[in-house]
This record gives sequence, C-alpha cells and structure tokens, in this order.
Amino acid sequence: MLQTYSIIVTGKVQGVFYRQSTKERAHDLNLTGYVKNLPDGTVLIMASGTTEQLLQLVIWCRKGPARAKVEEVKVETVAPAVFMGFRIER
Repeated sequence: MLQTYSIIVTGKVQGVFYRQSTKERAHDLNLTGYVKNLPDGTVLIMASGTTEQLLQLVIWCRKGPARAKVEEVKVETVAPAVFMGFRIER
C-alpha cells in the first residue's frame, strides 16, 4: 500500500550533500518524491512508497551523509501522493 511521508531534517544538513545523498538513497529504495532545502536551514523530504521502504529512508535520514550532523528528524504521514521519480527541488 502506497504511503507518503513528509520528513523534516534539522541540524547541519545544508551544504553537506544531504539532498544528493537522499536522492541516491531514495533511488536505492525505489521511492518517489523530492528533497529540498528550506530557508530556515532544514531539509524537507516528501517521499512515497511502502511503509517498509519509507521506514528505511527515515532510518537513513537520522544519520545522513558523512558530513551531516542531524539533530532531529520529524516524520508525518500525509495524504498519498504520486510523484514521477525522485528529484532535488530548488
């Protein structure tokens, strides 16, 4: 069953390849959606897939790429959305 998560990641998550690494991980997990930097210094991820796929992404988000220092990951289930692939939004 398709689900969509809205994930907000706080900490040192901009300028450390968090978006690119998220895109690569999402592709590995066969998720669709997008990732983007927000003006407040956080990263927003909207991802659709199975519960198991999404939980694997959330686990990865808590660590992120090597240079990231994740402080918090907020996850919210939102209305299911259909995306074409997984992309980085500006």
